[in-house]
Amino acid sequence: MSGSEAASGEATPEERRALFRVVRGEPTDEELAALTVVIAAAASAGGPPPEKPRDLWSEPASLLRTPLPPSPGPGAWKASALPR
Repeated sequence: MSGSEAASGEATPEERRALFRVVRGEPTDEELAALTVVIAAAASAGGPPPEKPRDLWSEPASLLRTPLPPSPGPGAWKASALPR
């Protein structure tokens, strides 16, 4: 970048399109490639978080009373003595 571009703050089309830019130092091609891979992996790992397993202790349905057994019908007293 020339001195006049740096003073005016205008970036070249390549700089506007770049994912990142080196501000200080002179990295090797291998270092830039490694940095590109790390940034690309971090950008692609932004998917939805994994679903947490349900916590049954705080389930609202556990606060409700379970239904009572059905009312006994005719002949239920005979069946009460039978082995289950």
